[in-house]
Amino acid sequence: MKLNQRDRQILAIALPSIVSNITVPLLGLVDVAIMGHVGDAVYIGAIAVGSMIFNLVYWIFGFLRMGTSGMTSQALGRRDLPEVTLLLARSLAVAGGVALLLLLFSKPLLALMLLLIKPTPDVAPLAARYFHICVWGAPAVLGLYGLMGWFIGMQNTRAPMLISIMQNVVNIAASLALVVFGGLRLEGVAAGTVIAQYAGFLIGLSLLVRHYGRLRKYFRAADVPDRRSVARFFTVNRDIFLRTLCLVAVNLYFTSAGARQGAVILAVNTLLLQLYLLFSYVMDGFAYAGEAVCGRYYGARNRGAFAATLRRLFMWGWAMAALFTAVYAVGGTPFLRLLTTDEAVIRAASEYFPWAVAIPAAGVAAFVWDGVFIGMTATRAMLLSLVVAAASFFSVCAAFYAQLGNHALWLAMTVYMVMRGLAQTVIYRLRHNKV
Repeated sequence: MKLNQRDRQILAIALPSIVSNITVPLLGLVDVAIMGHVGDAVYIGAIAVGSMIFNLVYWIFGFLRMGTSGMTSQALGRRDLPEVTLLLARSLAVAGGVALLLLLFSKPLLALMLLLIKPTPDVAPLAARYFHICVWGAPAVLGLYGLMGWFIGMQNTRAPMLISIMQNVVNIAASLALVVFGGLRLEGVAAGTVIAQYAGFLIGLSLLVRHYGRLRKYFRAADVPDRRSVARFFTVNRDIFLRTLCLVAVNLYFTSAGARQGAVILAVNTLLLQLYLLFSYVMDGFAYAGEAVCGRYYGARNRGAFAATLRRLFMWGWAMAALFTAVYAVGGTPFLRLLTTDEAVIRAASEYFPWAVAIPAAGVAAFVWDGVFIGMTATRAMLLSLVVAAASFFSVCAAFYAQLGNHALWLAMTVYMVMRGLAQTVIYRLRHNKV
């Protein structure tokens, strides 16, 4: 396939983003792997619970990345360099404020999360120890969200890729040193994670100074608290925050409803969701390209380039969906055998496997539109489409769960993904089909 200018723009952002996305879960996997070799099952469970808590909490505050990305790409498209610098300052300021709140209210937050997750009595106190160390990484993690979003908005995904890779290198080295040589076990793994998070943040700041230090001349500190700009910043991020709560509600219900059907079904759903996650890591790369490139052309009011980029994004999205559908249809079961040797789980998974094969086609439009809408900062439209999709999910569950059981959950998830893309398509054509 011959690549045109739009394709090269898209791939220049998408490919480094895909590498970054794939490295993200390694931070948690490294901790589990180290404890798996030097500790017993209760330590592994504690780290799994602790990682789940932080994944959920930080996911809720993902608006710091997405909102910053869209607004920055638009400001860059307008060549409004003073606003570009102010957006970074505001994002980092908000990240610092949120991190301070997490530190101040860490005890009630932990109590709430343990109440929701309900770990066993032997795991809970160890998970609490892990949490109380890792929570000190919140300023670095949330600060990185702002930096990552800003880099993407500046059409630079190589910096986030480098940060992600270096974070994992530091995490492995620090955790091994503290656990193997320092004998700290759980505390060593937690401290290694925090060290890696701050190392990533410092690397991000150094890349910022190295590549964008020249922009300092456009920065005016007095304009950071500008009321109108700050109001828009919070309006955009409020919509993304509420949208994320809807996402969390759907995913928590899917997991809890599967868990109520027993350990085997819970294991099946967990394994099949790995196929969804693998596809999402790739498609998020193209969504980031939508944020950066479409956002830049939207800010520049370049309708022709925006429309051409949108068409190519969907072309790449459907190509990826076709590829993953074929791979899953042919090699999905062998992939499951890489994840588990439990024959009962593998046999049970075969009954639900067609739903996993349908995931790429069902979800491709949602991923592409998410990136485009973030680039346009059409966050109210994103929220509305997610509300429609979540309502569809819970309606299908309510109508069919009693009769179909786990099939109803997967049917609801499929409908949910389709409705996200469909609602966004309709909203775009009715309200946003202009640049």
